[in-house]
Amino acid sequence: MKKEDLPQEPGALSRLTREVCYVKNEDGKYETALSDGWNVKKDALDSAWVEVNERIEEARKAVMNGEKSPIYYFMELRLMDVGVLSGYTGNFTFFTKRHFKPSVFKDLSERQLAKYASAFDITVSELKNFKG
Repeated sequence: MKKEDLPQEPGALSRLTREVCYVKNEDGKYETALSDGWNVKKDALDSAWVEVNERIEEARKAVMNGEKSPIYYFMELRLMDVGVLSGYTGNFTFFTKRHFKPSVFKDLSERQLAKYASAFDITVSELKNFKG
């Protein structure tokens, strides 16, 4: 791609960052240039965020319906998976998955709840008193 053909269409991340691309200069040699993005990439990112927001909403409904604990919702909200969350809390993934059960969640110690709250950057009260 020639330097003058490098797309500069504002994308989903254009306010935060720009992307380095390799382009050919006037002499036909490769160099780096910054791009704000292009619509194809923006559309792909927008589609991914729609899916993320759907997962968060499904998690919220599962908590409100008593199917999952608030830990599950905040894990989805913070874009974590079980392995990442287990790493932050120091739990085995088996225990983290068990803590998704409302019956297990209600018996968790304050210390255990504090680990989760810290991982989610919320208070223990926000975790325990989830309102959806």
